Amino acid sequence: MSDQRKNAFKTMLQLTCQLLWVVGLVVGMSGVYLLMKYKQNSLFLSPSYIPLPAFLALASAVLILACGGLGSLLSIRDSTFLQGLFVYLLVLVFCLESTASALAFFHTTKLESELAPLSGVFHNYTGSSQDPDSQAVDATQAELQCCGVHDYRDWLETSWFNRTGGLLVPQSCCNSTFTSCNGTVDQPWQLYAQGCQVKLEKNLQFVLRCIIWGSPTVFLVEVVLFLTMAQLMTDQPLIEYRILGKN
Repeated sequence: MSDQRKNAFKTMLQLTCQLLWVVGLVVGMSGVYLLMKYKQNSLFLSPSYIPLPAFLALASAVLILACGGLGSLLSIRDSTFLQGLFVYLLVLVFCLESTASALAFFHTTKLESELAPLSGVFHNYTGSSQDPDSQAVDATQAELQCCGVHDYRDWLETSWFNRTGGLLVPQSCCNSTFTSCNGTVDQPWQLYAQGCQVKLEKNLQFVLRCIIWGSPTVFLVEVVLFLTMAQLMTDQPLIEYRILGKN
C-alpha cells in the first residue's frame, strides 16, 4: 500500500473515531436518562429489570469512548497488538449494545403491565403534604400535564374525591392556561384532558427507543471501522524466516 493511500485510511480512521465518540456520548446519555426516569417514576412501576438496558448502555458507552481513543492513537502510530485489541473491543461493544437494544425492545412491549401499580397509587391519594406518595402524584400530574390514570374521571372513584364532597379533583389537574381553575369537576375543560399512564408510557418509550436505535447506529459506524482496520492490518510488514544451517 502506498504511503498516500495509507495516510488516507488513517485520516478516515481518525474521523470515524470522532464520530464514534459522538455516538458513545448519545448512548451514554440515553442510559443516564432512562435511569433518571426510572428513579423518578419507580413508585408507579412494578419491580422489573428496566434499569438493565440502561446499565448495559452505559457500559457500552464507556467502551465506545475507549475505542474512540484507541482508534485515534492507531491513526498516528502502527501497532499490531493495539490493532487487535481495537477490533476485539469493537466486537465487545457490539455485543453489549445489541443486548441493551434487545432488552429495551422487550420492555417497550411490557410497559402497560409494568405501570400496573399506577392505579393503586392514585386510588390511595390523600392530598396530604406529609404523604410522599400523594406528593409524587401531584408532581407527576403537574410535570406531565395530565390528570388521573386515563383521564379526570378516574378521580371520581377515589375515596379522596368522596371526602371532598364529590366536587373536586386535585389542584395539580388544573390546566395552567386557566388561572381561575380550582379543580371542580363541573368545569372539565379546565382540567388536563390526557391521563398520566399514556404520558408515562410515551416518556419511557422515547428513551427506550433511543437505546434501541443506538445499536444499528453503532453497527454502521463499526462497519466503517472494521473495513478501515482491515486495510491497515493488511499493510503489516512480513516477518522474514530463515532456515538455520547446521553450522
